[in-house]
Amino acid sequence: MTDIVLHPGNASLSDWCAIYRGAKPKLDPACRPKVKASSDAVGRILARGEPVYGINTGFGKLASVRIPASDLETLQRNIVLSHAAGTGEPMPVSVARLMMALKMASLAQGASGVKPETLDMLEAMLAHDIIPVVPAQGSVGASGDLAPLSHMTAAMIGVGDCMTPEGRMAALDAFSKHGMVPLTLGAKEGLALLNGTQFSTAYALAALFEAEVLFQTALVTGALSTDAAKGSDAPFNPRIHLLRKHKGQIETAEALRSLMAGSAIRESHRVGDERVQDPYCLRCQPQVMGACLDVLRKAANTLETEANGVTDNPLIFAEDDTALSGGNFHAEPVAFAADMIALAICEIGSLAERRIAMLVDPALSGMPAFLTPKPGLNSGFMIPQVTAAALVSENKQKAYPASVDSIPTSANQEDHVSMAAHGARRLIGMIENATAVVGIELLAAAQGCDFHRPLASSTPLDAVRALLRAEVPHLDDDRHFHPDMEKANVLVRSGKVLAAASTVDLPSALEVA
Repeated sequence: MTDIVLHPGNASLSDWCAIYRGAKPKLDPACRPKVKASSDAVGRILARGEPVYGINTGFGKLASVRIPASDLETLQRNIVLSHAAGTGEPMPVSVARLMMALKMASLAQGASGVKPETLDMLEAMLAHDIIPVVPAQGSVGASGDLAPLSHMTAAMIGVGDCMTPEGRMAALDAFSKHGMVPLTLGAKEGLALLNGTQFSTAYALAALFEAEVLFQTALVTGALSTDAAKGSDAPFNPRIHLLRKHKGQIETAEALRSLMAGSAIRESHRVGDERVQDPYCLRCQPQVMGACLDVLRKAANTLETEANGVTDNPLIFAEDDTALSGGNFHAEPVAFAADMIALAICEIGSLAERRIAMLVDPALSGMPAFLTPKPGLNSGFMIPQVTAAALVSENKQKAYPASVDSIPTSANQEDHVSMAAHGARRLIGMIENATAVVGIELLAAAQGCDFHRPLASSTPLDAVRALLRAEVPHLDDDRHFHPDMEKANVLVRSGKVLAAASTVDLPSALEVA
């Protein structure tokens, strides 16, 4: 993937998504003068001899302890090593890469007092795919994501391991391979690097980008299920949704309508169908999925703002050599955004599971029980629906808001925290669960449409069926089901289902006001 130029403070969601997917960011050179000015301001602040938090004092509850000039480099190294106290499995490399880019863009706005060489180090590590191994547990989302960002910073000073294209290796060895040397941190720099919301924001953004694929794919499988059940497209009539006025609902209805346009299956029961209304899982797709879309967009708006902000403490204002202590490290906005994404993921999966349950029930779908030609001898889709139900219930438990929790830390100096870190971190697992549900729906909906042969579905839906059938044949008699589900999951997760249905313009969760 090609490099992209990152404009600190003005990066788009598409920029962050490209970095998450593997693009290598290069800073806009225009940011350099402000960075140098901020670093110079720290020197002048120190020369005044006054105590300034994080520059010549201890940290947190120890802020009243004055540190002599001879120990300032040791102070910054010590805070990194002492705060690198995370635990658990390492962050995924793609999320850690995004975290580094977010930190680089924050520091590059010239309000953090770091040297230009510090930005050079982050940029070089990203360019060479030297990504620190960062334990994913240990942040409460204020005072910043201290533990994970400390592990990132520890690698920058040559402590700890990194993931590289050649595998996991010691940071010093990775630097040596590329002629790099570890950083020596100056006054304020350790604190600037480890204070901020970049860990939480990276996880939340990664989930948002994956939720975009999940949401759009669930629209496709929802339309396919509607055709499989010989459901009506009348509930997608634009006049219904224009009266309610929710943008997401209007756009979702339009997408479902377009996905089903031209379906011979739909036309086969347009006249003389004794059913008056479809179950909610079909009929209310615009209302439920549209609400999910609106919520995801609200989260996207918050996260785009957060990604372009400066969130360490204290902040340096070079115009008058002022260091101001505040609370930009508090990740409450990210926590709320993560909770919103969790709710949307939960509902996307929940509605898809209800469509699966409807398809396997002959009383509702009019098809053979559990979508097998020989029910009794064969169980068909009986247990895949149970699996979907289990995953949906698991997501319901995980969707409990993280932002309503708090626990005092640092001897009650940091007495209210956001819990944004694990609120964001849980989202990837929730998306994996919902992806598996949508994958099962893809299999079930395609199986249902097969029963209507020789009638065809719409052009985009038939393209999706053809994609699936190239990997997974129609289920006549029971076979080992797990491999079919894994193949369907890959098609959903990879975006191949969306590519097959690309003739329809699907609404984007990344559209922000």
